[in-house]
Amino acid sequence: MTFLQPLLLAGLPLVALPLIIHLINQRRFQTLRWGAMMFLLAANRMSRGFAKLRQWLIMLFRMLAIAALIFAVSRPLASGWLGLAAGGRADTTLILLDRSPSMQQRGSGSAASKLETGRQQLVQTLKLLGSSRWVLIESTTNQPRDLESPEALLSLTETEPTSAAADLPSMLQAAHDYIQANKSGHTEVWICSDLRANDWNAESGRWQALRDSFLEFAQGVRFHLLAYSQPAPENLGIRVTEVRRLETSDAAELLVSLKVKREAGDGQNDDVKTIVPIEFLIEGSRSVMNVEFSGREYELKDHRIPIERARKRGWGKVSIPADENPADNDFYFAFSEPAPRHTLIVADDPLAVRPLQLAAAISPNPAVKNLVEIVTPDQVSSVEWEKVGLVLWHSQLPEAEAAKLVESFVGRGGQMLFLPPRDPGSQELFGIRWKQWIESPKELAVDTWRGDQDLLAHTLSGAALPVGQLEVQKYCEIQGELTPLATLGGGVPLMGRVTTNRGGVYFCATTPALADSSLASNGVVLYIVVQRALAAGAEALGNTRQLVAGPAASENSVNWKVEASSDPGYSTEYPFHRGVYSTDDKLLVVNRDAAEDQAPVLGEGRVAELFKGLDFARVDDSAGNLNSLIQEIWRLFLTMMMVAMVVEAGLCLPKVNRVTGAST
Repeated sequence: MTFLQPLLLAGLPLVALPLIIHLINQRRFQTLRWGAMMFLLAANRMSRGFAKLRQWLIMLFRMLAIAALIFAVSRPLASGWLGLAAGGRADTTLILLDRSPSMQQRGSGSAASKLETGRQQLVQTLKLLGSSRWVLIESTTNQPRDLESPEALLSLTETEPTSAAADLPSMLQAAHDYIQANKSGHTEVWICSDLRANDWNAESGRWQALRDSFLEFAQGVRFHLLAYSQPAPENLGIRVTEVRRLETSDAAELLVSLKVKREAGDGQNDDVKTIVPIEFLIEGSRSVMNVEFSGREYELKDHRIPIERARKRGWGKVSIPADENPADNDFYFAFSEPAPRHTLIVADDPLAVRPLQLAAAISPNPAVKNLVEIVTPDQVSSVEWEKVGLVLWHSQLPEAEAAKLVESFVGRGGQMLFLPPRDPGSQELFGIRWKQWIESPKELAVDTWRGDQDLLAHTLSGAALPVGQLEVQKYCEIQGELTPLATLGGGVPLMGRVTTNRGGVYFCATTPALADSSLASNGVVLYIVVQRALAAGAEALGNTRQLVAGPAASENSVNWKVEASSDPGYSTEYPFHRGVYSTDDKLLVVNRDAAEDQAPVLGEGRVAELFKGLDFARVDDSAGNLNSLIQEIWRLFLTMMMVAMVVEAGLCLPKVNRVTGAST
C-alpha cells in the first residue's frame, strides 16, 4: 500500500491519544482504603476480568478509528502491484515508450493493441500519482520531450505505432543523461514494453554501465516496468527475401521469394494445415495465390509475376489477411535492373588477399557483374568511392584523411570489413583497435555464432552456415565495444559488428591465411559473408534502396515523397514507417527489422537481473485490459473508522441487569 499524501502519515502518533488520556485519568484519583467498601469490592471481583477486557477493547477501537482517519486523509493507493508509488509525488516522471512493431499485437477478443493499452494505463496511473514534470522518451529518436500532462500520450504523433525496432539500453541512457543534465530530484522512470529480446539487447555490456550510473544518483531513481509479454501463437508474419527482375526475348518478369512465419507457441498447432491467401501488388496490379502450409514456416521461391518489358524500375507489396498483429502482415519491395557490384580491397600485400579477391569476384547471380579493385593504403584517396559497395581492409586501421574517407563511405550506406594486419599498430577507428596476436597451441573451434540475422544468418532454405566447422590457429584481440556475431571459446570475439547510424562496420579477428584459420580452405562461410556484405553495400549505389525502419534511414527524409505507405503522417516520421518513398531519382523502401519477426520474449528472471540493485517494480498486463493499475482506497479506511466507532460505542453502553431491567 502506498499514499498520495504520505506526509500526513506523520500524524500516526495521534493514535496513542486514547491511551495517554486513560493514563492521565488514572492519575487524577487517589486510592483510599475504606472498610465498608472492602466487602463490595470482594463481591465484584468475579466480573473484574470482563470489565478490564472491555476497557482495553474500547481503547483499541478508539485507536483504530484515529488510525483509519489518518490513513484515509493520506489517500492510500492499492492494486495488484503493491509498492507502486512509494516515495510520494515525483519531481520528474520519465516515460520510456516502446513503439516497435510487436507492440501492435492485439489482445484476445479486443481491438486494442499492447501500445494502445499501455498508453491508456499510463495516463490513468500518472494522472493519479502526479508529478512536477512529465518527459517522454520514445523508441524512434530516444530524445526527451516535455509533456504538458499525461493525457498528451493519447494525442501525440510521437506515441503512435511504427515499424522501427526499439533500443531499450539507448532509451535508458537518454533517461540517465536527462536526469544528470537537469539535476532532477526524486525521479520515476516508467517503461512500457513487450520485452522482445531484440529490443532489450540483454547481452549488451551497456546494461552493467547503466546500472552503475543510475546507482550513483544521490536522489535515487525508481523504475516501473509495465510489461505486455503475452505471445500470439496464431500470428503470421510475411517477409520478402529476394526480388529479381529478368528479361526474356519478348517480355520481362519478377521472381519474388518470400517467407511466411508463424509465431512460436506451444507446438500444438504445428501439424495443422493452414491455407493463407497471399496478395501481390505491383504498382496497382493485384494478384492472389493461396498457399497451404503446416508448422512454423512456409517458403515460396521465385514466384513469377509478368511485368511490362519497358518497366525497368518499380515497387510492389505482398500481404496476408489481418490477424493478431497488423504490423507484420505486409512487406514492401522495389526492383530495378541490377547494377555492378564493386569491391575495394585495401592491403599491404596483394598476394595475401587472394582468397578475399576470389570471394568478392564470383557473383552468385549471372545477371550481376562483380568488380574487384586492390589498392594499398596510400592509394585510397584516388579511389572512386561513390562506385564502391564493399571495402575489405586488411591493413593497419586508417588515420587522418583516409579515416575520414572511410567514415564518409559508411555514412552513405557502404559496408566495411576489417581484418587484422600482422602489425596491429595503435590506431583506433569506430571505437575499435587491434591489440595483439594470440597463437593457440591447438586449433580453436567457433563456440557460438548468431544464425538469426546479419552476415552469419541461416540461408534462405533455413540451413545453418558451417561456421562451427571453422578452425582458428591465430587471432588478433579486439578492443572496444561491438556486437559479437561469432565467438571462440571463453567468449573471445571472432567476428562482430559496430553500431552505426548507416552502413555496416564489421571486424574479423583472423584472416583467411592458412596459418591463421580455415576461412580459405573451408570457403563457404567466407564467400557468403563477403557476398552478403557486398549485396548490402550495393543497395546504397543503385536507384532503389531497401532500408530498415529506424534512425539509420532518416537522412534527408524531409525530401521524401510518399509512393505507398501505412499512413506515416509527418515527413519526419517517414523513416520509421513501412512504405515506398521517392527522392531525386531513387526509390526508397522501408520495412521492419528482420529481428522483429517472432522475436523471443525475455524471461522474468532475466529482466530482474538487468535491474539488479536498482529500485525496481514490475507489473504484467495484457493487451485490451484498460482497467487502472492503481486505485484510491480511502473509502475503505473511512468505513473502517465508522465500524470502529460503532463497535466502541456499543462497548461503552452500560450493562443491563436481566432480572430488574436496571442498568449497572
